[in-house]
Amino acid sequence: MEKFIPEILETERLILRPLTMEDKPAIYKWASDPEVTKFMLYSQYRTPDDADIWLENLYTQEKQLDYGFVWKETGELIGSGGLIFKPEEDCWSVGYNLRHDMWGKGIVPEACKKIIEYARANYEVKSIRGCFAKDNQKSGRVMEKLGMHYLKDCEYTKFDGSATFAGNLYEIRYDE
Repeated sequence: MEKFIPEILETERLILRPLTMEDKPAIYKWASDPEVTKFMLYSQYRTPDDADIWLENLYTQEKQLDYGFVWKETGELIGSGGLIFKPEEDCWSVGYNLRHDMWGKGIVPEACKKIIEYARANYEVKSIRGCFAKDNQKSGRVMEKLGMHYLKDCEYTKFDGSATFAGNLYEIRYDE
């Protein structure tokens, strides 16, 4: 299967790079944390190997810009996120997760702004959307920092069906 590996990007505090199987221990740090996974689509990881399927399926589409967030100060992988094109909606979808001890530092908006800038420079980007649980207002603030605005109510269910969340869908349009 052909892989579409995005180029490495950099911000003031972060190196944004493609994820690899060697990242499983770092991914496990946030993906095993119930605070981080509470509103995520995936279930809380029980072992680092729970990341295998996700990592194996990354970079299978040209318009799949998933990045690991490396904190320059320590060289640690502290989170991940990016954009993926949704052809059925003709828009890009944003997603992210971050180690709990790194919350509240503006890391996700910093990373996502750079990824959005890259996407807009290299692809046609008409709009970007993000859905977050209404009970997760921290993600709502991230959406607003990215310049997104409330579009409508939404709902999403964890991949394993264990929880469904009432959410808010946010969007930023570039084609108007």
